[in-house]
Amino acid sequence: MKGKSLFSILICVCALALSASRSLSRKNDSARAQQAETPMATTERLEGSGWWPTKRSAPLVDFAGASECVRCHAKIAETQLATPMAHAASPAINADVLREHPDVAGQLNSYAYKISLRDGASVYSVSKASASFSEPLPWAFGVGNKGQTYVYQHEGQFYESRMSFYKSLQGLDLTTGHSNRPPENLEDAAGHLLDPDSLRLCFGCHTTASTTSAGFDTSHLSPGVNCEACHGPGARHAELMDAEQKEEGRRAIFNPARLSPVALVDFCGACHRTLNDVYEMGVTGLANVRFQPYRLENSRCWGDGDARLACTACHDPHKQLVREAAAYDEKCLACHVAPTVKKISADHPGKGCPVAKKGCTSCHMPRVELPSMHAPFVDHRIRIVRAKEKYPD
Repeated sequence: MKGKSLFSILICVCALALSASRSLSRKNDSARAQQAETPMATTERLEGSGWWPTKRSAPLVDFAGASECVRCHAKIAETQLATPMAHAASPAINADVLREHPDVAGQLNSYAYKISLRDGASVYSVSKASASFSEPLPWAFGVGNKGQTYVYQHEGQFYESRMSFYKSLQGLDLTTGHSNRPPENLEDAAGHLLDPDSLRLCFGCHTTASTTSAGFDTSHLSPGVNCEACHGPGARHAELMDAEQKEEGRRAIFNPARLSPVALVDFCGACHRTLNDVYEMGVTGLANVRFQPYRLENSRCWGDGDARLACTACHDPHKQLVREAAAYDEKCLACHVAPTVKKISADHPGKGCPVAKKGCTSCHMPRVELPSMHAPFVDHRIRIVRAKEKYPD
Protein backbone atom coordinates (compact mmCIF):
# COMPACT_ATOMS: atom_id res chain seq x y z
CA MET A 1 0.00 0.00 0.00
CA LYS A 2 2.87 2.32 0.88
CA GLY A 3 4.60 1.49 -2.44
CA LYS A 4 1.47 2.22 -4.37
CA SER A 5 1.16 5.62 -2.64
CA LEU A 6 4.78 6.43 -3.44
CA PHE A 7 4.19 5.47 -7.08
CA SER A 8 1.12 7.73 -7.21
CA ILE A 9 3.10 10.56 -5.72
CA LEU A 10 5.84 10.11 -8.34
CA ILE A 11 3.24 10.18 -11.14
CA CYS A 12 1.80 13.42 -9.76
CA VAL A 13 5.25 15.00 -9.46
CA CYS A 14 6.10 14.03 -13.06
CA ALA A 15 2.78 15.37 -14.31
CA LEU A 16 3.32 18.66 -12.50
CA ALA A 17 6.86 18.92 -13.86
CA LEU A 18 5.68 18.21 -17.41
CA SER A 19 2.91 20.78 -17.04
CA ALA A 20 5.35 23.38 -15.73
CA SER A 21 7.77 22.58 -18.56
CA ARG A 22 5.05 23.01 -21.18
CA SER A 23 3.93 26.25 -19.55
CA LEU A 24 7.51 27.57 -19.55
CA SER A 25 7.94 26.49 -23.17
CA ARG A 26 4.76 28.34 -24.16
CA LYS A 27 6.00 31.44 -22.32
CA ASN A 28 9.38 31.22 -24.06
CA ASP A 29 7.68 30.75 -27.43
CA SER A 30 5.48 33.74 -26.68
CA ALA A 31 8.49 35.83 -25.66
CA ARG A 32 10.35 34.82 -28.81
CA ALA A 33 7.31 35.72 -30.92
CA GLN A 34 7.15 39.14 -29.26
CA GLN A 35 10.89 39.68 -29.81
CA ALA A 36 10.81 38.55 -33.44
CA GLU A 37 10.54 41.56 -35.70
CA THR A 38 9.11 41.42 -39.18
CA PRO A 39 11.22 42.80 -42.04
CA MET A 40 9.61 45.81 -43.69
CA ALA A 41 9.77 47.55 -47.04
CA THR A 42 11.62 50.86 -47.07
CA THR A 43 8.40 52.73 -47.90
CA GLU A 44 6.94 51.43 -44.62
CA ARG A 45 10.03 52.39 -42.63
CA LEU A 46 9.93 55.91 -44.04
CA GLU A 47 6.41 56.38 -42.70
CA GLY A 48 7.60 55.86 -39.13
CA SER A 49 8.85 58.52 -36.75
CA GLY A 50 12.53 59.31 -36.43
CA TRP A 51 15.32 59.19 -38.97
CA TRP A 52 15.72 56.68 -41.81
CA PRO A 53 17.99 56.84 -44.88
CA THR A 54 16.43 58.77 -47.82
CA LYS A 55 13.88 60.39 -45.50
CA ARG A 56 12.95 63.86 -46.67
CA SER A 57 11.04 65.39 -43.75
CA ALA A 58 13.84 67.49 -42.23
CA PRO A 59 14.43 71.13 -43.22
CA LEU A 60 17.83 72.06 -44.66
CA VAL A 61 18.67 74.17 -41.60
CA ASP A 62 18.70 70.99 -39.49
CA PHE A 63 21.73 69.66 -41.39
CA ALA A 64 25.08 70.75 -39.97
CA GLY A 65 27.39 69.39 -42.68
CA ALA A 66 30.25 66.91 -42.30
CA SER A 67 32.66 69.65 -41.21
CA GLU A 68 30.74 69.95 -37.93
CA CYS A 69 31.04 66.22 -37.29
CA VAL A 70 34.82 66.34 -37.83
CA ARG A 71 35.26 68.67 -34.85
CA CYS A 72 34.47 65.86 -32.39
CA HIS A 73 34.72 62.72 -34.51
CA ALA A 74 37.90 63.43 -36.47
CA LYS A 75 39.25 59.87 -36.56
CA ILE A 76 35.99 58.26 -37.67
CA ALA A 77 35.36 61.02 -40.19
CA GLU A 78 38.83 60.57 -41.66
CA THR A 79 38.43 56.83 -42.26
CA GLN A 80 34.85 57.19 -43.49
CA LEU A 81 35.97 59.73 -46.07
CA ALA A 82 38.18 57.04 -47.64
CA THR A 83 35.27 54.61 -48.17
CA PRO A 84 33.46 54.10 -51.51
CA MET A 85 30.22 55.23 -49.83
CA ALA A 86 31.72 58.66 -49.19
CA HIS A 87 32.27 58.91 -52.95
CA ALA A 88 29.02 57.28 -54.07
CA ALA A 89 28.36 60.32 -56.27
CA SER A 90 30.40 63.29 -57.37
CA PRO A 91 30.27 66.12 -59.87
CA ALA A 92 31.34 64.48 -63.14
CA ILE A 93 34.23 66.89 -63.50
CA ASN A 94 35.69 65.46 -60.25
CA ALA A 95 35.17 61.79 -61.17
CA ASP A 96 38.49 59.90 -61.29
CA VAL A 97 37.10 57.51 -63.93
CA LEU A 98 36.46 60.36 -66.36
CA ARG A 99 39.75 62.04 -65.54
CA GLU A 100 41.59 58.82 -66.35
CA HIS A 101 39.45 58.25 -69.47
CA PRO A 102 38.94 61.70 -71.02
CA ASP A 103 37.69 60.18 -74.26
CA VAL A 104 35.77 56.90 -73.85
CA ALA A 105 33.42 55.39 -76.43
CA GLY A 106 31.02 52.51 -77.07
CA GLN A 107 28.59 51.16 -79.66
CA LEU A 108 25.11 49.67 -79.15
CA ASN A 109 22.06 49.12 -81.39
CA SER A 110 23.65 51.08 -84.27
CA TYR A 111 24.16 54.09 -81.96
CA ALA A 112 27.62 55.45 -81.21
CA TYR A 113 28.28 56.75 -77.69
CA LYS A 114 31.07 58.91 -76.37
CA ILE A 115 32.02 60.72 -73.17
CA SER A 116 34.69 63.29 -73.85
CA LEU A 117 36.34 66.17 -72.06
CA ARG A 118 35.52 69.52 -73.68
CA ASP A 119 36.43 72.92 -72.26
CA GLY A 120 36.76 71.56 -68.73
CA ALA A 121 33.49 69.59 -68.76
CA SER A 122 32.58 65.96 -69.52
CA VAL A 123 30.12 65.78 -72.39
CA TYR A 124 27.94 62.75 -73.11
CA SER A 125 27.00 62.31 -76.76
CA VAL A 126 25.03 59.86 -78.90
CA SER A 127 25.05 59.75 -82.68
CA LYS A 128 23.57 57.76 -85.54
CA ALA A 129 24.42 58.49 -89.14
CA SER A 130 24.48 62.30 -89.40
CA ALA A 131 22.25 62.98 -86.38
CA SER A 132 23.62 63.54 -82.87
CA PHE A 133 22.55 64.40 -79.32
CA SER A 134 24.78 65.69 -76.54
CA GLU A 135 24.55 67.10 -73.04
CA PRO A 136 27.17 67.98 -70.41
CA LEU A 137 27.37 65.53 -67.52
CA PRO A 138 26.80 67.15 -64.13
CA TRP A 139 26.84 63.94 -62.04
CA ALA A 140 28.72 60.63 -61.88
CA PHE A 141 27.29 57.85 -59.70
CA GLY A 142 29.52 55.12 -58.28
CA VAL A 143 33.19 55.31 -57.41
CA GLY A 144 34.11 53.00 -60.30
CA ASN A 145 35.21 49.84 -58.46
CA LYS A 146 32.81 47.95 -60.72
CA GLY A 147 31.29 50.69 -62.82
CA GLN A 148 29.99 54.23 -63.01
CA THR A 149 26.67 55.62 -64.30
CA TYR A 150 25.88 59.19 -65.25
CA VAL A 151 22.98 61.58 -64.77
CA TYR A 152 22.42 64.47 -67.16
CA GLN A 153 19.79 67.13 -67.62
CA HIS A 154 17.80 67.80 -70.77
CA GLU A 155 15.18 70.52 -71.02
CA GLY A 156 15.10 70.83 -67.23
CA GLN A 157 14.58 67.10 -66.56
CA PHE A 158 17.02 64.57 -65.11
CA TYR A 159 17.95 61.46 -67.10
CA GLU A 160 20.00 58.36 -66.34
CA SER A 161 22.54 57.58 -69.07
CA ARG A 162 21.81 54.50 -71.15
CA MET A 163 25.50 53.69 -71.19
CA SER A 164 27.77 53.27 -68.18
CA PHE A 165 31.49 52.84 -67.72
CA TYR A 166 32.58 49.35 -66.60
CA LYS A 167 35.98 48.81 -65.03
CA SER A 168 36.50 45.32 -66.43
CA LEU A 169 35.76 46.58 -69.95
CA GLN A 170 37.56 49.89 -69.54
CA GLY A 171 34.76 51.19 -71.70
CA LEU A 172 31.03 51.82 -72.08
CA ASP A 173 28.18 49.33 -72.19
CA LEU A 174 24.45 49.21 -71.42
CA THR A 175 23.53 50.50 -67.96
CA THR A 176 22.19 47.75 -65.69
CA GLY A 177 18.39 47.80 -65.69
CA HIS A 178 18.04 49.43 -69.10
CA SER A 179 16.35 47.59 -71.95
CA ASN A 180 18.48 46.28 -74.78
CA ARG A 181 15.61 46.91 -77.18
CA PRO A 182 16.69 49.28 -80.02
CA PRO A 183 15.65 52.87 -79.13
CA GLU A 184 13.30 54.72 -81.46
CA ASN A 185 15.20 58.01 -81.47
CA LEU A 186 18.36 59.72 -80.26
CA GLU A 187 16.83 61.02 -77.05
CA ASP A 188 15.67 57.53 -76.06
CA ALA A 189 19.08 56.19 -77.03
CA ALA A 190 20.76 58.67 -74.68
CA GLY A 191 18.95 57.59 -71.52
CA HIS A 192 15.67 57.39 -69.66
CA LEU A 193 13.80 60.05 -67.74
CA LEU A 194 14.01 59.75 -63.95
CA ASP A 195 10.56 60.17 -62.42
CA PRO A 196 10.39 62.21 -59.17
CA ASP A 197 10.47 59.17 -56.85
CA SER A 198 13.38 57.53 -58.71
CA LEU A 199 15.24 60.83 -58.76
CA ARG A 200 14.89 61.31 -55.00
CA LEU A 201 15.91 57.72 -54.29
CA CYS A 202 18.84 57.85 -56.69
CA PHE A 203 20.28 61.01 -55.18
CA GLY A 204 19.13 60.07 -51.67
CA CYS A 205 21.27 56.94 -51.71
CA HIS A 206 24.33 58.52 -53.33
CA THR A 207 24.39 62.00 -51.80
CA THR A 208 23.44 63.68 -48.52
CA ALA A 209 20.62 66.20 -47.97
CA SER A 210 19.56 66.29 -51.62
CA THR A 211 15.89 66.15 -50.59
CA THR A 212 14.60 68.03 -47.56
CA SER A 213 11.19 69.20 -46.42
CA ALA A 214 11.45 71.88 -49.13
CA GLY A 215 11.83 69.24 -51.85
CA PHE A 216 14.59 67.98 -54.14
CA ASP A 217 17.42 70.43 -54.85
CA THR A 218 20.95 69.61 -56.04
CA SER A 219 22.27 73.07 -55.16
CA HIS A 220 22.61 72.32 -51.43
CA LEU A 221 23.45 68.61 -51.35
CA SER A 222 26.73 67.06 -50.20
CA PRO A 223 28.19 64.59 -52.73
CA GLY A 224 28.49 61.06 -51.41
CA VAL A 225 27.11 59.37 -48.31
CA ASN A 226 28.43 61.25 -45.30
CA CYS A 227 27.60 61.26 -41.57
CA GLU A 228 24.13 62.80 -41.77
CA ALA A 229 22.95 60.41 -44.47
CA CYS A 230 22.91 57.64 -41.85
CA HIS A 231 22.80 59.51 -38.53
CA GLY A 232 20.27 62.10 -39.62
CA PRO A 233 20.44 65.90 -39.38
CA GLY A 234 23.05 66.90 -36.82
CA ALA A 235 22.74 70.65 -36.23
CA ARG A 236 20.75 70.28 -33.01
CA HIS A 237 23.09 67.53 -31.79
CA ALA A 238 26.15 69.73 -32.36
CA GLU A 239 24.49 72.69 -30.63
CA LEU A 240 23.61 70.68 -27.53
CA MET A 241 27.02 69.00 -27.29
CA ASP A 242 28.71 72.41 -27.53
CA ALA A 243 26.46 73.56 -24.70
CA GLU A 244 27.66 70.57 -22.61
CA GLN A 245 24.14 69.09 -22.59
CA LYS A 246 25.55 65.64 -23.31
CA GLU A 247 22.59 63.37 -22.63
CA GLU A 248 20.13 65.50 -24.55
CA GLY A 249 22.72 65.91 -27.28
CA ARG A 250 23.10 62.14 -27.69
CA ARG A 251 19.35 61.78 -27.99
CA ALA A 252 19.32 64.43 -30.72
CA ILE A 253 21.25 62.25 -33.17
CA PHE A 254 20.28 58.89 -34.62
CA ASN A 255 22.49 55.92 -33.77
CA PRO A 256 21.79 52.86 -35.98
CA ALA A 257 23.71 50.68 -33.50
CA ARG A 258 20.69 50.79 -31.21
CA LEU A 259 18.45 49.10 -33.78
CA SER A 260 17.39 45.47 -33.56
CA PRO A 261 19.12 43.08 -36.02
CA VAL A 262 16.11 43.03 -38.38
CA ALA A 263 15.70 46.81 -38.30
CA LEU A 264 19.44 47.32 -38.79
CA VAL A 265 19.47 45.18 -41.93
CA ASP A 266 16.38 47.06 -43.16
CA PHE A 267 18.25 50.29 -42.40
CA CYS A 268 21.12 49.36 -44.72
CA GLY A 269 18.51 47.95 -47.09
CA ALA A 270 17.00 51.41 -47.55
CA CYS A 271 19.62 51.75 -50.27
CA HIS A 272 20.95 48.21 -50.66
CA ARG A 273 17.37 46.79 -50.87
CA THR A 274 15.52 44.95 -48.12
CA LEU A 275 13.83 41.57 -48.39
CA ASN A 276 10.44 43.20 -48.96
CA ASP A 277 11.86 45.80 -51.35
CA VAL A 278 13.10 43.08 -53.69
CA TYR A 279 9.81 41.18 -53.47
CA GLU A 280 7.96 44.38 -54.41
CA MET A 281 10.40 45.12 -57.24
CA GLY A 282 9.99 41.60 -58.61
CA VAL A 283 13.72 41.26 -59.32
CA THR A 284 14.56 37.60 -59.82
CA GLY A 285 17.57 35.61 -60.93
CA LEU A 286 21.17 36.76 -60.87
CA ALA A 287 20.15 40.43 -60.87
CA ASN A 288 19.26 40.29 -57.16
CA VAL A 289 22.75 39.19 -56.06
CA ARG A 290 23.52 42.93 -55.80
CA PHE A 291 20.97 43.31 -53.01
CA GLN A 292 22.90 42.06 -49.99
CA PRO A 293 20.23 42.56 -47.26
CA TYR A 294 17.72 40.57 -49.35
CA ARG A 295 20.21 37.77 -49.90
CA LEU A 296 21.26 37.74 -46.22
CA GLU A 297 17.68 37.53 -44.95
CA ASN A 298 17.10 34.55 -47.22
CA SER A 299 19.91 32.67 -45.47
CA ARG A 300 18.74 29.75 -43.36
CA CYS A 301 20.89 30.89 -40.43
CA TRP A 302 19.31 34.35 -40.37
CA GLY A 303 16.14 32.97 -38.77
CA ASP A 304 14.24 35.78 -37.05
CA GLY A 305 17.34 37.95 -37.03
CA ASP A 306 20.64 37.67 -35.19
CA ALA A 307 22.98 40.52 -34.24
CA ARG A 308 25.93 38.28 -35.14
CA LEU A 309 24.71 38.29 -38.74
CA ALA A 310 23.60 41.92 -39.13
CA CYS A 311 25.46 44.00 -41.72
CA THR A 312 27.62 45.87 -39.21
CA ALA A 313 28.77 42.66 -37.54
CA CYS A 314 31.06 42.19 -40.54
CA HIS A 315 31.24 45.63 -42.14
CA ASP A 316 32.20 48.86 -40.40
CA PRO A 317 30.60 51.63 -42.49
CA HIS A 318 33.28 54.04 -41.27
CA LYS A 319 36.12 51.95 -42.73
CA GLN A 320 37.22 50.46 -46.02
CA LEU A 321 35.68 47.14 -46.98
CA VAL A 322 37.86 44.19 -45.93
CA ARG A 323 38.26 41.87 -48.91
CA GLU A 324 40.39 39.03 -47.48
CA ALA A 325 38.19 35.95 -46.79
CA ALA A 326 40.26 34.93 -43.74
CA ALA A 327 39.38 38.20 -42.00
CA TYR A 328 35.76 37.05 -41.67
CA ASP A 329 36.47 33.66 -40.08
CA GLU A 330 36.13 35.00 -36.53
CA LYS A 331 32.73 36.43 -37.48
CA CYS A 332 31.57 32.99 -38.60
CA LEU A 333 32.89 31.46 -35.39
CA ALA A 334 30.66 33.79 -33.37
CA CYS A 335 27.84 31.38 -34.33
CA HIS A 336 29.58 28.20 -35.44
CA VAL A 337 31.67 25.94 -33.25
CA ALA A 338 35.27 25.41 -34.34
CA PRO A 339 35.89 22.41 -36.63
CA THR A 340 37.56 20.55 -33.74
CA VAL A 341 34.47 20.92 -31.50
CA LYS A 342 31.87 18.21 -32.04
CA LYS A 343 28.96 19.56 -29.99
CA ILE A 344 27.04 22.74 -30.61
CA SER A 345 25.86 24.93 -27.73
CA ALA A 346 23.18 27.49 -26.98
CA ASP A 347 25.46 30.42 -27.85
CA HIS A 348 27.10 28.58 -30.76
CA PRO A 349 24.24 26.77 -32.52
CA GLY A 350 26.10 26.34 -35.81
CA LYS A 351 27.96 23.13 -36.56
CA GLY A 352 31.66 23.10 -37.31
CA CYS A 353 32.72 22.82 -40.95
CA PRO A 354 33.91 19.28 -41.82
CA VAL A 355 35.75 20.45 -44.92
CA ALA A 356 37.93 23.43 -44.00
CA LYS A 357 39.27 25.34 -41.01
CA LYS A 358 39.52 28.78 -42.59
CA GLY A 359 38.28 30.92 -45.46
CA CYS A 360 34.61 30.25 -44.67
CA THR A 361 33.20 32.90 -47.00
CA SER A 362 35.15 31.64 -50.01
CA CYS A 363 32.92 28.53 -50.01
CA HIS A 364 29.72 29.58 -48.26
CA MET A 365 29.38 33.05 -49.80
CA PRO A 366 30.49 32.46 -53.40
CA ARG A 367 31.31 35.19 -55.87
CA VAL A 368 28.61 35.32 -58.54
CA GLU A 369 29.30 36.86 -61.92
CA LEU A 370 26.61 39.36 -62.91
CA PRO A 371 26.76 39.64 -66.72
CA SER A 372 25.01 43.02 -66.90
CA MET A 373 27.61 44.53 -64.55
CA HIS A 374 30.59 42.70 -66.07
CA ALA A 375 31.75 41.96 -62.52
CA PRO A 376 31.37 39.42 -59.70
CA PHE A 377 29.41 40.07 -56.51
CA VAL A 378 29.76 38.22 -53.20
CA ASP A 379 26.50 36.37 -52.62
CA HIS A 380 25.29 37.16 -49.09
CA ARG A 381 22.92 34.19 -49.04
CA ILE A 382 25.00 32.08 -46.65
CA ARG A 383 24.63 28.38 -47.44
CA ILE A 384 26.28 25.08 -48.27
CA VAL A 385 26.90 25.47 -52.00
CA ARG A 386 26.32 22.33 -54.00
CA ALA A 387 28.16 21.55 -57.19
CA LYS A 388 26.26 22.68 -60.29
CA GLU A 389 23.37 23.95 -58.18
CA LYS A 390 20.96 26.44 -59.70
CA TYR A 391 21.24 29.99 -58.39
CA PRO A 392 18.88 30.12 -55.37
CA ASP A 393 16.44 32.96 -55.83
